[in-house]
Amino acid sequence: MDFRIEARSWLESHLTQTPAPDPRTWERDLGHAGWIGIGWPGEDGETYGNRRATLTQQVVWAEEYARSGAPARMGHIGENLLAPTLITYGTEEQKQRHLPPVARGETLWCQGYSEPGAGSDLAGVRTAAVPDGAGGYAVTGQKIWTSLALDADWCFVLARTAPGSTRHHGLSFLLVEMDQPGRIEVRPIRQLTGTSEFNEVFLDGARAAEVVGGEGNGWQVAMGLLALERGVSTLAQQIGFARELDQVVAAAVASGAAEDPVIRARLVRQWAELDTMRRHALRTLGSTGDPGAPSVAKLLWGGWHQRLGELAVQVLGEAGAVGPEPWSEPRPYELDDAQRLFLFSRADTIYGGSDEIQRNIIAERVLGLPKEPR
Repeated sequence: MDFRIEARSWLESHLTQTPAPDPRTWERDLGHAGWIGIGWPGEDGETYGNRRATLTQQVVWAEEYARSGAPARMGHIGENLLAPTLITYGTEEQKQRHLPPVARGETLWCQGYSEPGAGSDLAGVRTAAVPDGAGGYAVTGQKIWTSLALDADWCFVLARTAPGSTRHHGLSFLLVEMDQPGRIEVRPIRQLTGTSEFNEVFLDGARAAEVVGGEGNGWQVAMGLLALERGVSTLAQQIGFARELDQVVAAAVASGAAEDPVIRARLVRQWAELDTMRRHALRTLGSTGDPGAPSVAKLLWGGWHQRLGELAVQVLGEAGAVGPEPWSEPRPYELDDAQRLFLFSRADTIYGGSDEIQRNIIAERVLGLPKEPR
């Protein structure tokens, strides 16, 4: 069967289930059908529980998933960030232990990078890890803006394993199991949208049994991971953006805002910029070795999506300030799609590395400009 037809057929059959599966069940459904981690390389022709796929087929699956309107993935951090990092820097034992559960949709991961006082500046990490006498580490510190931490089974944590070290020296990339009562506490952070995808994570002597890439090499591993947020996943993201843009255009036509030449020009500009991003992503797909490419991509889509959120409520006029349902305490307030897009996209230029950090990376590593004084 043609790969695109197979992907579309599977998605259509499973998205019509009633009732819709909960997020964890959906991950397991994807995993059991072989749709998680497609294209991961394996040893001697073997896989880690996933199906083989060419780069083109990976793009097709990502496109069909986004186009189908399938739910947001709870397992994307394990699949798209942790797994490629283990494949690049991990031992075969680590790959065999952690990749198959991710491929089956059974294990969820979160990312322990940002900290209060450090934010996008990962070199400012202060979380400390000391040998625990049993071949692992005891990790103490606080992480913040940790996506999906409340549901995660594991967390990859950037911590200092060299006492007294500063900046990017003395860091290690550790694997920490989240189910450690009394040692790990997760506190949800209520956002503008009323939801709590982000969390604070407090570690008090939490055990980390494994280090990826060797002790003291955490900066190299962390930077390698951040460079993975491009390519196939970027193309899928852009298809989701296109669907949101179509909704904004339809709302502008329905409200009459599309007759305003200024609004119409903004809509056309959003379309042209999105098309440019897609063509750039296709041109650079699979390429490596460009230190500025991930930062350029983040700057482009973060600003684009934030402007789309602003436009989404602007085309609604006064109606953009009114919720879809009457609101009163203590019931949580409701948002429509445009309002949710507007509010959530305020964070797009901050999370994953703020715009200021991305510009510094481009200036220092690509243009060779003097480093910012620290």
